[in-house]
Amino acid sequence: MTAYTKKGYPDSMIVLGSTGSVGTQALDVAKALGINVEMISAGRDILTLEKQIRELHPRFCAVADEASARTLAAKVADTDTKVLSGSDGICEGIYNSKSTVAVNATLGEAGLFPTLAVIESGKRLALANKESLVIAGDIVNRAAKEHNTEIIPVDSEHSAIFQSLRGSKSREIKKILLTASGGPFYGYSREELRSVTREMTLAHPTWKMGKKITTDSATMMNKGFEVIEAYHLFGVKPSQIEVVVHRESILHSAVEYIDNAVIAQLGAPDMRLCIQYAVTYPDRVMGCVRPLDLFEVGRLTFAPPDTEEFPLLALAYKALELGGAVPAVLNAANEVAVDAFLNEKLDFYRISEVVSETVNEMSYAKEYTALDDIIASDREARRIAGSKIF
Repeated sequence: MTAYTKKGYPDSMIVLGSTGSVGTQALDVAKALGINVEMISAGRDILTLEKQIRELHPRFCAVADEASARTLAAKVADTDTKVLSGSDGICEGIYNSKSTVAVNATLGEAGLFPTLAVIESGKRLALANKESLVIAGDIVNRAAKEHNTEIIPVDSEHSAIFQSLRGSKSREIKKILLTASGGPFYGYSREELRSVTREMTLAHPTWKMGKKITTDSATMMNKGFEVIEAYHLFGVKPSQIEVVVHRESILHSAVEYIDNAVIAQLGAPDMRLCIQYAVTYPDRVMGCVRPLDLFEVGRLTFAPPDTEEFPLLALAYKALELGGAVPAVLNAANEVAVDAFLNEKLDFYRISEVVSETVNEMSYAKEYTALDDIIASDREARRIAGSKIF
C-alpha cells in the first residue's frame, strides 16, 4: 500500500473522471497538497488527458472509449504512462495501483463498477459519483462492509452532513437538513419553465459544474439523487431527510439532533474543500480555498422546495420508497432525457415528463435487487425513455 506523508495524508491518489469539473478540482487539491496522482481516467477527452499525463506523469491512464484510448496511447507513447481502455481497463488500473485513496468523479452510471473496484481493492473511496449509490446503494454498502472500506462523501452537501455527524451516534439524529441552491429557475412558474433554453439552464447561480449536473440542478433532479445518496450514506429514513432551499450556498447542509440542536458546516462554495477533507480525513490541513467572510455574505435565507413545478424531487422520494431497481430506472431515464435536452432534442419542461413516465411504467422494477437485474433495468429504462423523445 502507498505510504503516508508526515502530515498524515497519503502521498499518492487516484482521480477517476479527471477531465470533468470535480476531477480537475481533485487534481488541484493533489497539487496543492503535494500528492502524487498515480492514475487518472476519463470517457474520451484525450486532449485534456494528454495534458494531464504530461503534467502529472501518472502510472496509469484509463479511457472508457476504446478508440479514444488507442489514439491517446499513440500520442503519449513517449511517456511512461500505461494507457488502459474500456470499463475493464479502468478497473484493472484501480486494482493494480498502490494508492490508498481514490476520488471517483466519474459521470453517471459509468461510475458504478469503478466504485465497486475501489471498494474491493480496499482503498478509501472519496465518492463524488452519487449515481453509484442511487443505482445500487445496498450493494455498494454491503461491499464496503465486507472489505472494511471507508466511503467519504465528496458532494458538498454530504460532506457537510458527514462533518456535522462526526462523533455523534445514529440514535441521536432527528433529521438531516439537505440544502439546495434551487438552481437558476427558482420561483419560475410552469409557464415560464416552458420557455427555458439550454443557455439559461447552464447558467447556474453559484456553482461551476459540468453540463449534466448543472441541468440536474435546474430540474431539482440532482437534489433528488442526493436524497437517495444521503439515505444510503447515513442510514436514516427517507422521512428524516428534509430538503431546504438555500440560495447563497454557504451553509452546505446540517443535522438536527433529538435535543433540537442543529449542527451545520459552512464555507465558501468551492468543491476543493470537500475533496481535500475526503482525502485527508480524519485530519484537517491548511485549506487551498478562500476563507469564508461572513460580513461579506451578510445574510442567509432558507425556503421550502417547490415540488409542484419541480416534480423530480418528489419522484426521487417515491423511487426510494419503492426500492429495488426503481432508483436505477430513475437515473437511467434522467440521463437519456438530459442528454436529449443538451443536444436540443427535448424541451426543458419535458425532462420531468419523460423521467416520470418511464419510472411509472417500470415500477415493477421494485422487485429487482440483484446487480444483474439492476443493470438490465437500467438498460430497459434507457430504451423506454428514448422512445418518448420526439
